[in-house]
Amino acid sequence: MTLFCKQCNERRLPIVFAKDKAPLWICNKCENFADGEDVIIREVTKEERGEIEEKLEDFNNNTTLNGEKLKRRKGVN
Repeated sequence: MTLFCKQCNERRLPIVFAKDKAPLWICNKCENFADGEDVIIREVTKEERGEIEEKLEDFNNNTTLNGEKLKRRKGVN
């Protein structure tokens, strides 16, 4: 599976619909789903696009980043 879309060369993101099935990969620019074999399955519907945008907005509204700098543990190889 390539991480980039065949049509537009944009990055694909995995979307999991069910735990027992393999994830589908979505291209945000072309708005299509591909399987693990790089075969385009179908287009994204308006309802699915709305759900994705709603989840993103909910995540942005409910997530707070504290800006804390990560520190490296000492003494670990």
